[in-house]
Amino acid sequence: MESNWKGIKEVITSTCHEVLGHKKNHHKEWITVNILDKIQERRNKKAAINTSRTRAEKAKAQAEYTEVDKQVRGSIRTDKRKYVEDLATTA
Repeated sequence: MESNWKGIKEVITSTCHEVLGHKKNHHKEWITVNILDKIQERRNKKAAINTSRTRAEKAKAQAEYTEVDKQVRGSIRTDKRKYVEDLATTA
């Protein structure tokens, strides 16, 4: 019974991959490569907060993270606003 199920599951999975392909992650149209780089930098700063050992080290890492987070949110906001305005002018 178990071997039959594994065979059926494998056939269905392989057929789906052949017909449908692999699901690709799509990000919003207004997000640029620059923003993706800033988001990665923010993730690194967050990891630094989580791995900091002393309170002073954690406070410093938190301050750096806050600054990068403000930049990321500001960049996303301005790029989205620009994207929407471009859509409005072309429509």
